[in-house]
Amino acid sequence: MIAIIDYDAGNIKSVEKALKLLGQETAVTRDAGMILDADKVILPGVGAFGDAMEKLVKYGLDKVIREVVDKGTPFLGICLGLQLLFERSDESPGSEGLGILKGEILRLPERGGLKIPHMGWNSLEFPRRGRLFSGLSGEPYVYFVHSYYLRAADENIVTAVTEYGTRIHASVESGNVFACQFHPEKSSDVGIQILKNFVEI
Repeated sequence: MIAIIDYDAGNIKSVEKALKLLGQETAVTRDAGMILDADKVILPGVGAFGDAMEKLVKYGLDKVIREVVDKGTPFLGICLGLQLLFERSDESPGSEGLGILKGEILRLPERGGLKIPHMGWNSLEFPRRGRLFSGLSGEPYVYFVHSYYLRAADENIVTAVTEYGTRIHASVESGNVFACQFHPEKSSDVGIQILKNFVEI
């Protein structure tokens, strides 16, 4: 069973729907026991960094997420779920992230007439091809919706990058922790392959 963490964030249903397309049993839940017993755990979401961290703490999910990671359960953060894994964000000064991975979330620069938020399809390059991208060739296109981007402290965990006014760390992998700034559940066949790869880890 795959647990999808429910912390009142947007965009959770589309992740559940994509996993059901893959024939996966899912539970959208904030029940600690159910999350800890799951075979895999996903933290999706769109919204503001500070508000999201407040909700995770309010529901005790910050501790549950750390326990899941410590247990070695495969864990996937999507969009805001990626950002929350890191230490801090320009979006919410003074609000600490989960700090499971080292790095910071920065505001996209207003450069070259590029619109913010960044909404649309961008191609990925793979500095170090991680397990999420098995079976994908070339520079596949995926769908982004964000105004803030990751700069990981350790470039060795970065498995995919894209360019949008700056170099964006678009996906990371560290042990059992995976995360994508883009939305695999909205990225057509490429995204379904990425989710399938996660399911099969």
